[in-house]
Amino acid sequence: MRRKNLLLNARLGKDCLDDGITCTLMKFADDTKLSGEAGTLEGRAILQEDLDKLEEWANKNSMKFNEDKCKVLHLGKHNPGVQHRLGSTWLESSSMGRYLAVLVDSKLSMYEQCAAVAKQANRMLDCINKGITSRDKEVIIPLCSALVRPHLESCAQFWSPLYKIKHVDRLERVQRRATRMIQGLRSLPYEERLRTGFV
Repeated sequence: MRRKNLLLNARLGKDCLDDGITCTLMKFADDTKLSGEAGTLEGRAILQEDLDKLEEWANKNSMKFNEDKCKVLHLGKHNPGVQHRLGSTWLESSSMGRYLAVLVDSKLSMYEQCAAVAKQANRMLDCINKGITSRDKEVIIPLCSALVRPHLESCAQFWSPLYKIKHVDRLERVQRRATRMIQGLRSLPYEERLRTGFV
């Protein structure tokens, strides 16, 4: 393993993607994000210089950025929303971006992420509802634990008191719906349905 790392470093040598980049560069697998300050003329110029360096690096290494997937996400209220280019292509501005499967908008609000997670969990509930005729607790609870709960748990940060009640309510609605699917529990209050072993 150590030999491979040394070989990889030797191959990259001075042509490493990070070299000469002033702004923050985040890399994960084949995904590269560049972020920098856009509030000042100097900050915007540095950001554009770094984009030019990235394009130069790609050309030098016979690579190409997929310009259709390259977008600019302007963060903050007072961001001037200046256009940037990668090579000769002007980059499209986007109101939302995805990083490591998390949706982020220009206000850093997690509303869209929460909505997407609730939608995925509800789809799983629909599959269980339409595909399984039994409504026994012994059948529904394991299915919900295996298919629905992972979606809700991937959004664990929304259960924190720091997040707005509307986010928690949206996710809680999925759980309410799941507990109503269990035969004999439909008429019980939600809190009692949870105590039957659903959570």
